[in-house]
Amino acid sequence: MKVLVLGAGGIGGYFGGRLVESGVDVTFLVRECRYKQLQERGLRIQSIHGDLLLEQPQLIQAGEEAGPFDVVLLSNKAYTLEESVDAIAPYVGEDTVVIPLLNGIAHMEVLWDRFGRERVLGGLCFIETTLNADGDVVQTSPIHDAVFGEWEGGKSERVERMEQAFSKINGTMRASTNIQREAWHKYLFIATFSGITTLMNSAVGPIRESAWGVELTRQLAEEIASVMNALEAPIKPDIVDKQMETFQNQRPQTKSSMLRDMEKGLPVEADHLQGYLLERAEQKGVSTPLLKVVYNNLKVYEQKRAGDK
Repeated sequence: MKVLVLGAGGIGGYFGGRLVESGVDVTFLVRECRYKQLQERGLRIQSIHGDLLLEQPQLIQAGEEAGPFDVVLLSNKAYTLEESVDAIAPYVGEDTVVIPLLNGIAHMEVLWDRFGRERVLGGLCFIETTLNADGDVVQTSPIHDAVFGEWEGGKSERVERMEQAFSKINGTMRASTNIQREAWHKYLFIATFSGITTLMNSAVGPIRESAWGVELTRQLAEEIASVMNALEAPIKPDIVDKQMETFQNQRPQTKSSMLRDMEKGLPVEADHLQGYLLERAEQKGVSTPLLKVVYNNLKVYEQKRAGDK
């Protein structure tokens, strides 16, 4: 099975590298600066699950001839979605399957419009990873899982083939028979987790120890769940309780990737995550006062970042 991974950052570099390690034929589609960096240093992964060095990963830049590919794995940030779709378009053939590992839901419509629903699976991942100053992938979470599946549910022959091809990875790349529900559940958690950590400018530990940190986290999760229920998203009735248990069990030093991006002065996915929910809340007449505070905080950051640039 031939796989094209868009990007070789924290997520694409990690799962793509682990696939190569397991024997899968993987090519990384990267920008020029990352291309040069990987040529010079190789793809390096520092992980609590074992380090990895790929001295000569297969690399291409947008426009180069390559393929055909069986799978295109999207690991980009949502704010680069438009250019990412343009970059992978030449490599998506009749039998190619696109698997997005982006947070949220809004990107699905974009991918369906461009490539057709039949070529796009649902996907998500659970991992804490980033790039260090040298461009190496640093992975620190006990969980390093990716999930994919047919958007309408069930398990198809092509999904079973992919699950088999990915079965030897150091980590997990598993098929889901209800990827919609898993995607909405992940969306609820990441929108809550990124929202509260960026609002408090803190890792999990100090938030939990503060006077109203846990209470405010639950309030935010309940507001987001109310929007999803108004949209008739397939979330479980007790999902907020379950996710608050997960929040309580996080390591004290754990931060959201959005907070890590803010600390580095990088763009954030405010519009794709919290902004999308606020738009739908207004359409459905759902009250979300804390979500508005979270989103406003992120937009102030974006304004200050633009001013500094």
